[in-house]
Amino acid sequence: MTDIMAQPSQAQAPVSQPFVSKWASRYRGATVEDLDPPAALSLTPSDTVSLALLSAFERDYTHLTIIDSSTRALLGYLSIPHLQALLDAGRVGPEDEVRTAMTRFRRRGAKYRVITMETPLEELEAFFEGCATGGQKQDFAVITDEGRRFVLGVATREDLEEFVKRRPA
Repeated sequence: MTDIMAQPSQAQAPVSQPFVSKWASRYRGATVEDLDPPAALSLTPSDTVSLALLSAFERDYTHLTIIDSSTRALLGYLSIPHLQALLDAGRVGPEDEVRTAMTRFRRRGAKYRVITMETPLEELEAFFEGCATGGQKQDFAVITDEGRRFVLGVATREDLEEFVKRRPA
């Protein structure tokens, strides 16, 4: 899933009310590209947990994408706060492979919302609020090219909030 990393929950009913952005007046036509997201940092399932932590801390990233080493297909992601909790609980070790802690994307039967650099910020906010995922709120989105071939970056709720704080009303 190289678009938005969320899969609709089949247990939740779809949101019946249209989404109304709380920050629409601040966006004024801005797109994901205006967030100036840093380039994605992708690891492979065979990379070590210690490499993942070091890479994330060096760049101050909270989420890393996991790709297939040969096809470069997006397989899932690694939440650094979750990884840290697994380490603290002793469920994974620094030399374990990332595959032991990553969250895999379900590819079959799931419809994904593609987020590109051209996606309006209102749509990104709606995604974070769960409008595209049956009400399941999302903390981050994987930004891809239109053809979903390349992971370009990751956008978080915090990125959107920072953009709004910097933008005059």
